[in-house]
Amino acid sequence: MSVTEAARPQAKSHLRQARMLIDGDWVNSRSAATLTVENPAKRQPIATIPRGDAADVDAAVAAAARAFPAWSRVAPRDRGRLLLRIADKMEEAAEELARLIALETGNALRTQARGEARLSADIFRYFGGLAGELKGETIPLGEQVLSYTRREPLGVVGAIIPWNAPVLLGALKIAPSLCAGNTLVLKAAEDAPLGVLMMAEACREFLPRGVLNVLTGLGEEAGAALAQHPTVRKLSFTGSTEVGKLIMRAAADRIVPVSLELGGKSPSIVYPDADEDWVVDGVIAGMRFTRQSQSCTAGSRLFLHADIFDSFLGKLQAKTQALKLGDPLDEATDIGSIINEKQFTKVCGYVADGLKRKDARLVFGGLPPKEGPLSQGYFALPTVFADASNDWRLAREEIFGPVLVAIPWRDEDEAIRMANDSHYGLAAYVWTHDIGSGLRAAHAIESGWVQVNQGGGQSPGHSYGGYKQSGIGREFSLEGMLDSFTQRKNVTVNLNTPRRA
Repeated sequence: MSVTEAARPQAKSHLRQARMLIDGDWVNSRSAATLTVENPAKRQPIATIPRGDAADVDAAVAAAARAFPAWSRVAPRDRGRLLLRIADKMEEAAEELARLIALETGNALRTQARGEARLSADIFRYFGGLAGELKGETIPLGEQVLSYTRREPLGVVGAIIPWNAPVLLGALKIAPSLCAGNTLVLKAAEDAPLGVLMMAEACREFLPRGVLNVLTGLGEEAGAALAQHPTVRKLSFTGSTEVGKLIMRAAADRIVPVSLELGGKSPSIVYPDADEDWVVDGVIAGMRFTRQSQSCTAGSRLFLHADIFDSFLGKLQAKTQALKLGDPLDEATDIGSIINEKQFTKVCGYVADGLKRKDARLVFGGLPPKEGPLSQGYFALPTVFADASNDWRLAREEIFGPVLVAIPWRDEDEAIRMANDSHYGLAAYVWTHDIGSGLRAAHAIESGWVQVNQGGGQSPGHSYGGYKQSGIGREFSLEGMLDSFTQRKNVTVNLNTPRRA
């Protein structure tokens, strides 16, 4: 697998000229319009992509609809075998894919992009191995009645993904939906489509035409047209809560099922017995500083017990500031760049607001330098504010950047109340040697995924998803595939029919 088909460099230009995958072919947009993909670490263009619109969506959905009847009749285990072959292909090209991810997202190669490339291959392997679990149950209604359920695919799935972990999030749409027998139209994020197109090339080698279609373009054009398309029978979206609400409204007009993995403002609660280096390391990992905190699971509200507040922040400062911020493709780099100018400006705006607040103390970080190597890209400094309140803007809104607010607590019930005082509920972290306290807090926190004494990322098999405005449905797991990408049919047969004369 290489980028030679999806994004072939042209002789007269250093820019890759990417194309979309529709009905098994690499195509330009029907309007011939294009968009530019930028390397955020250098603020330089690296590729052009088709600016897909409603006409391209129509073509992709039509191709998926044509492919669905035959694909849905392929034996599940045979579909699974194809996913396993895709996984092997992606694993072979993992380094090339990782470098492309780092180039277009700004995520550091060593700390982030390599892990994403490998985990994406593992997602195909995981769901490929689950194909035999697409089974129903029998219902005991008596010896004269056979009643059973079937897991059947929904049809054409429309999926939309963001830019922060594009290949992984694309794999989480492609692998389970195709394993379940659906066909798919995937809209990639315009800021980071190249890795997704490279993954699509691996899929194209093994899948029948039209089973997978990948579009590029703007959300308000291609994404909106996909969400509103009358032939799409399921919508799966990962992104902001604001856009998720628009997707849900579009689905409501047609009574189409939705899966939504949305924003977060995740709490991290540190108990007084946990003022230790391993906890600091875990908080840094949970805050996703080495992903520039461009993660919906970032533990950006740090509730520190008052007795260890200053001591813990001192350790946090020393360890975080030891991380190297710089070129994502440099093996020495721990932290890369923000994805684009719009997001960079947004993050800087939050930092500026924090610096103006009289009762907030800047522990470390602040606004990025305006001179030197870091000023050449969208580099944001890891920043921590100490504040007594859970009520100000930086403690309530999803920043999607490396800005953490530390808040002291003394009473456990009050810490949990503050943790739950949010319209988000995606992830949470609890740190303590007292496993009873840790489990009590984990059960009381209103989040779909709570980690106790660890701050790592999701693994295949996790039942991952949000509470409240952080989403609907689950991913990464068998139950996520069954609930999100199949529908249950009951068949009841009377076995006691009269014999023919």
